[in-house]
Amino acid sequence: MEIKTHQTDNLTIVEIVSPDIIIATIEDGTDLVGNLYYQGFDKVILHEKNITPSFFDLKTRMAGEILQKFSNYKIRLAIVGNFSKYESKSLNDFVFESNKGRVINFVTSIEEVLN
Repeated sequence: MEIKTHQTDNLTIVEIVSPDIIIATIEDGTDLVGNLYYQGFDKVILHEKNITPSFFDLKTRMAGEILQKFSNYKIRLAIVGNFSKYESKSLNDFVFESNKGRVINFVTSIEEVLN
């Protein structure tokens, strides 16, 4: 796992880069949030490919549990990926509603996050 930092407009943004799945369980997500919080990052970029597919099945409650931790710690999160492949109406609605806010966003590119 590599941690790349980006600086924009007084924000320190960390991008987690890895060929492997980083978040396979709720505990993995909780540990990641805690580690990033104590390192003082303002915003985190995760790639969809680094998150277990069950995260995107809202019935597992994994997304809700992990994303709530990001919200509680006031760490903004951008998940970069292609979300059009998910046919779940509830997930699509969740992505749409999340993108209206500023804490959790689902985007298609790193450039979208940095701008």
